[in-house]
Amino acid sequence: MNKSVYLVLLIACFYACKKEKQDETKPIALTSFVNTFIGTDGPGNTYPGATVPFGMVQLSPDHGIPGWDRISGYFYQDSIISGFSHTHLSGTGAGDMYDILVMPTNSRFSEKIKDNNFKPFSSFSHEEETASPGYYSVMLSDFGIKAEVTATRRTGIHQYTFPKDSLSQIHIDLGYSLNWDKPTETYFNIVDDTTIEGYRMSKGWARDQRLYFVINLSKPFKSYTLLSNDEKVISPVKGVNTKLILDFSTSENEKIVLKTGLSTGSIDGAYKSISTEAPDFNFETYKSKADSIWNNQLQKIKIETDDVEKKTIFYTMLYQSMLAPTLLSDLNGDYKGANDTIMNAKGYDRYDTFSLWDTYRAAHPLHTILHPKRVSSMVNSLLAHYNETGLLPVWSMQGNETNMMIGYHAVPVIVDAYFKGIEDFNVELAFEACKKSAMDNTRQIDDYMKYGFVPIDEDHENWSVSKTLEYAYDDWCIAQFAKDLGKDEDYKYFSERANYWKNIYDSSSTFMRPKYKNDKFIEHFIPKEYTPYFCESNAWQYVWSVPQDIETLIDTIGREKAFEKKLDSMFSYYPLAEDKLPIFSTGMIGQYAHGNEPSHHVGYLYNYIGKPWKTQEKVREILQTQYKNAPNGHCGNEDCGQMSSWYIFSSLGFYPVNPAQGVYSFGSPLFDKATIHLENGNIFTVSANNNSETNKYIQSITLNGKSINQSYITHKNIMEGGNLVFVMGSEPNKDNQFLMAPSSKVFN
Repeated sequence: MNKSVYLVLLIACFYACKKEKQDETKPIALTSFVNTFIGTDGPGNTYPGATVPFGMVQLSPDHGIPGWDRISGYFYQDSIISGFSHTHLSGTGAGDMYDILVMPTNSRFSEKIKDNNFKPFSSFSHEEETASPGYYSVMLSDFGIKAEVTATRRTGIHQYTFPKDSLSQIHIDLGYSLNWDKPTETYFNIVDDTTIEGYRMSKGWARDQRLYFVINLSKPFKSYTLLSNDEKVISPVKGVNTKLILDFSTSENEKIVLKTGLSTGSIDGAYKSISTEAPDFNFETYKSKADSIWNNQLQKIKIETDDVEKKTIFYTMLYQSMLAPTLLSDLNGDYKGANDTIMNAKGYDRYDTFSLWDTYRAAHPLHTILHPKRVSSMVNSLLAHYNETGLLPVWSMQGNETNMMIGYHAVPVIVDAYFKGIEDFNVELAFEACKKSAMDNTRQIDDYMKYGFVPIDEDHENWSVSKTLEYAYDDWCIAQFAKDLGKDEDYKYFSERANYWKNIYDSSSTFMRPKYKNDKFIEHFIPKEYTPYFCESNAWQYVWSVPQDIETLIDTIGREKAFEKKLDSMFSYYPLAEDKLPIFSTGMIGQYAHGNEPSHHVGYLYNYIGKPWKTQEKVREILQTQYKNAPNGHCGNEDCGQMSSWYIFSSLGFYPVNPAQGVYSFGSPLFDKATIHLENGNIFTVSANNNSETNKYIQSITLNGKSINQSYITHKNIMEGGNLVFVMGSEPNKDNQFLMAPSSKVFN
């Protein structure tokens, strides 16, 4: 062999081997451990489509068939797709959104069915479907069209790979609606053969939704049909039920990219979304950017485990914790305000989709650790809602108050952020908003202030016991806020209201019990029954809802032994076969319902009576039985990040029993090591030495090399960085009684 040729081959071989070695050591992207289908079956109500963290766009497939199982647009057991709409709710029980449906078709298939309101559809197979953070793809088998979608913060990008056909089409349907959602006015304007602009106004759970859009196409359409109420019209057109069908001739495997820029403020804002965030038609670039954005966010917590299933669950939960709140303002800062006018956010991003009854418990505390800069915008968003309406939001979305659920739980989110040092919001305005929301005369707050509890009334969702308990907790938060600001009178007043939970405690039954206005308890009372007096729960599940003063709750029920016995019964008193359980009572362990939020802190309460090993048992049981790497991997509604945030906290080994206290109660860490990379540049690690399936009991704890004798860690400890080390064992260390529980006086 010629020496020069030999030398060239030798060099090539060297670099090939070097590259192979580099590839072997290259870390696997954490997005590869996310299964976006977890929760798309069973009661999870999640969607599998494309979005970026806290983004405005949730571009996901819709079956087009209504119903509870398809409340997010998609249900894993279904077998047809009717298109891809741009907005979805993650894991809720609310059937709303589904804006701007896009569906590619061709001449191969034209069947219509009543079930999806006679919209175009195609069958599909899960074998020809794939998804990852920021990306979704499926083969629409009846058409032979491969559909792919990805997203930026405010733009949805579609790529359709067509077979050869002279009658290929893309349908854009503004009249499409599902479940509670209904269009009120829609608008199309055909600007040219690659540009369409318009809007979709709708009502549903949120009564006044406005979404402006601009669509750009990579290929000019050769003709189009514009319909209003199924009759041909000319552009521009306004109507309730409008639809646009674009015609193309396609060659084999020809790709057409469609980009949809969104704004809740104006068409101009939608143009800016698309020109700034998606200026070209390189689908792979946007897909890669979305993956990179997600990977960077997932890198905030690095876990070490050989169990791929657990790793997949963890990173999927971390992913789902970042699907809400969602961006509302456009690049001009404009957004549809809760006062039904176009408002402008200056110096912050305006967010909405605040599922506060759910997310104040763990999701927002998790955000304060992982995303403190974004939390500043979230708090400013809550205050913007107050400026627009005179009250903080209860459950807000798309610039609307839905008044769903109970409490004024924007309060603990704001107070928690304040005490954790979240910056760049008006503190005096925040206190004003908290106080005014607690003094409002709606939602039986007037009765609560008058009687010291919310009494029974004839409303089918009276929820009187739950309201009393939730209001009292929020009042405790306001009291702490007032105390720190030197507002002594407010501190005294709201501290008194924080004790109103005592007014509904019935010592004869040892439960929180519904009361009439005359201060008499209701006669018929069976604690396990689901009645109108408890919000999506029963008396068993709500008796523990005094996170602001667990010590007094323990004394009230019966110091330690009685409390422990009742807590044991909570996890062992299973419903009978003939008991009628509502749809939200899922993930049952005795009367404990992990599928719904009021139970989420209960397993940690053993820490407060010197029995931390029982907390460790229960937390491990919940972690291992109520989450799995499967489409039905959620035991209940995921609820905008709450169910997933419980898992993140608990698998790390701690949880915020009192969400606004800045204190995290220890459970049982699931992983050998977890490293939290904080935005302030610090690193906090959690190690579990000698950890295993059986070694679930904490034997000892050190923080930065020093033994600690407490069953909690503070937010300040975490944010300063450091090392938390658990030594685990197979038997309970009952000497752990020396571990001091987090008193209500411990703060941050």
